[in-house]
Formats: sequence, C-alpha cells, structure tokens
Amino acid sequence: MSLDHPIFARWPAQHPDRIQLFSAPTPNGVKAGIMLEETGLAYEPHRIDIMANESHDPAFLALNPNGKIPAIYDPDGPGGKPLALFESGAILIYLADKSGLFLSADPGTRYETIQWVMWQMGGVGPMFGQLGFFHKFAGREYEDKRPRDRYAAESARLLGVLDERLATREWVMGADYSIADISLLGWVRNLIGFYEAREIVGFDRFAHVQAWLDRGLARPAVQRGLEVTAA
Repeated sequence: MSLDHPIFARWPAQHPDRIQLFSAPTPNGVKAGIMLEETGLAYEPHRIDIMANESHDPAFLALNPNGKIPAIYDPDGPGGKPLALFESGAILIYLADKSGLFLSADPGTRYETIQWVMWQMGGVGPMFGQLGFFHKFAGREYEDKRPRDRYAAESARLLGVLDERLATREWVMGADYSIADISLLGWVRNLIGFYEAREIVGFDRFAHVQAWLDRGLARPAVQRGLEVTAA
C-alpha cells in the first residue's frame, strides 16, 4: 500500500497499512494515543514538534488546515478509502466506531457519551488551557490578575460538575469506561501537574475526580498512550 498524501513527504510511513498518528504529548494529543492503545488498532506514531512550529509545516497543513495536533490518516477508512481526520473529539468517535469499543451502540447512551466529549472539548480544554497560560506561562507576568482568576473560577466550576457526575459512578458513563473518560484524563492530569494549578482551583476538594483520575492513570493502555509521542 502506498500513501500519496503530502504529509508523507515530510513524515514518511514505515508501515503504510496502519493508521498514521501525528501528535505530541499535550492534553489533546494524548487522547488519540490513549485511544489507539486502548483499542489495539494498528498504528504508527509521528511526533510533531509543536514548539518548532511543525504543525504549521505545509505538509502538516495539508492534513489539518487548522494547524493543530492530533491528526490521523487511516489508509483503510470508511468504504476502504483513505480518511484524513483532525480534531481530537472527532478522532475519538471515529476510532470508537472503527473498533466497536468505548462508545455504546445504544443510541441514547451513545449520544450521552458524545455529549460529555463535547463538554470536554468546549469547556474543560479551553478553560484549563487558558488557566495554564495565565497561571504558569507568559500570562502570569500580567499585572491584572482578573483573567487568571476568571479561568481559575471556571475551571473549578467545571471540576465541580465532573465531581458530582462521578459521585455515584466509577467512570463518566457509569460502570463502563468510554471515550468520555479518555477525553478528560489528560486534561485533569495536566491541570494539577504541568500547569501546577492544584491549589488555585482547590483541587483537593474534588475527591471523586481524584479517585477517577487515579483509576484512569492506572490503566496500562493509558500509561502507554501518554508516552506515544513523548520521545
């Protein structure tokens, strides 16, 4: 099988019959790696150095015009035709459908699961990310602390929503681990780890979230997925 997409002129595929993953170890990037490890689908990872602006390389932009990781290229997509796909939430849904794992076939449960993925994409990711900027990175030098405080308060509110959801459930959807959990694990881990925001959001009061995070991070596939493009 030959791959003629422009991405492969820059990042050649050694295993062209496998799903090709283009990513980095960010909270969004690890979602795809975790999902691929959890499903057991055959894939080949390519690290995109976002600090070197590789996600804006013309070859990468041919795959994802938005210039963000992760992105995948499946040579055996729907109908046996190649599929290029970006947006981590869309990738999770696609891989769930392809593997038949981590997304219920029951229509009601399926849409409720997708609802929580959209909640992560539209709320948790943007709010936690902005808090990281204003708390740890360049934004911390700003004299006006109102933006930082706003994102800290909203991040804490979102953690409260998740904590309440998990009060009577092992996973976001109950007894079954799903793409809703996979979408969130990297973000919660990053918030209290890399972003060093545990104290500013009062994380220790969210005991159910902490227990859920511990359960998720203990999964071998999650541990592998976090490292897929780390080196």
